[in-house]
Amino acid sequence: MSVLPLQALPLEILRQRSSTKWRSYDDDVIPMFVAETDFALAPAITSALMRAVEIGDTGYTPPRPGIDTDFAAYAERRWGWRPDPTRIRWTGDVMMGVVEVLRAVTSPGDRVIVTPPVYPPFYDTVEEAGAVVERVPLVDDGQRWSLDLAGIERALAAGARSVLLCNPHNPTGTVHTRESLTSLARLAHRYGATVVSDEIHAPLTHAPSVFTPFLDAGAEAAAVGFAVTSASKTYNLAGLKCAVIVTGADETAAVVQALPWEVEWRAGLFGVIANRAAFAAESDAWLDSLLVALDDNRRLLADLLAEHLPRARYRVPDAGFLAWVDVSAYGWGDNPAPHIRREAKVALHHGPLFGTEGVGHVRINVGCAPDVLREAIQRIGELASRS
Repeated sequence: MSVLPLQALPLEILRQRSSTKWRSYDDDVIPMFVAETDFALAPAITSALMRAVEIGDTGYTPPRPGIDTDFAAYAERRWGWRPDPTRIRWTGDVMMGVVEVLRAVTSPGDRVIVTPPVYPPFYDTVEEAGAVVERVPLVDDGQRWSLDLAGIERALAAGARSVLLCNPHNPTGTVHTRESLTSLARLAHRYGATVVSDEIHAPLTHAPSVFTPFLDAGAEAAAVGFAVTSASKTYNLAGLKCAVIVTGADETAAVVQALPWEVEWRAGLFGVIANRAAFAAESDAWLDSLLVALDDNRRLLADLLAEHLPRARYRVPDAGFLAWVDVSAYGWGDNPAPHIRREAKVALHHGPLFGTEGVGHVRINVGCAPDVLREAIQRIGELASRS
């Protein structure tokens, strides 16, 4: 039986939301910048949260909230990988988990490799941990992006102590291949380094691409790796704080177990409740419908750009609801997003925040109704025709 696409909520409902996406700009601006989506919650999540409110279940997160076994079952069901629940801990959000792991595996002044263009908080997180950013940009062969394994090896050989991986990659939507992840793990193992993998966009991998959890990319990956993830991006739960930190070996599990106790206490009870409901099998049908909607939109964007912004460069992403688009041909400066927001009334994410590779780029959130996407690109196309 075919799966129907999930329908986005009407704009009159969305504009009642109080989150960043809907409170940063006036109502004449179409917001397509921050990674919030425009869909109703999965019914299982709504039910779980409503029940918690009804009975006043708003206290402290329990010492064994159950998200470890729920995530392990979810990973096995969706990706064919069964992490050991005893090696799964929890915290407030993915970046909290990343910074705490980096603090534990690096010393002040150590270099941590990032692979730009990459999610802007990566740079801040490395610095918050007391380390120093080492840039090794993705390789762009004109068809797809990939890890620069030779560049990463040079950085590791020169003393870099960790790799902060984005898997799948934000903003390009690249799903790293099993082969590249295995090679990365071998390099890290050879040079005594670690890999911290942000896997928050993993559930949004589009066929025929296949997501490989870093810890499942071989014995060396399990030995050197830490994965941090959450249901928050896929199920639109960023305001409900919860993420999991996953390890695959006794040594790395011991590192996480030794983190300060308050790292786990940062997970909010509503975040745990919502994440558990998201990871439950009863939410799988909702996710499948979401994937159909996002698949339609990522392809629709290609058609809209061809019609309204034919000089823009865009590759349909392997995963997620974020599109990386080069609009430098239109002469809107190194950072086109402010100009587009002022003149076309469409708010996009600023490309240069992702690294110097983002000059002339914007990131577009396609997690919306098709008609909203059409209106946004038509507005930008009209701006181009006036330029």
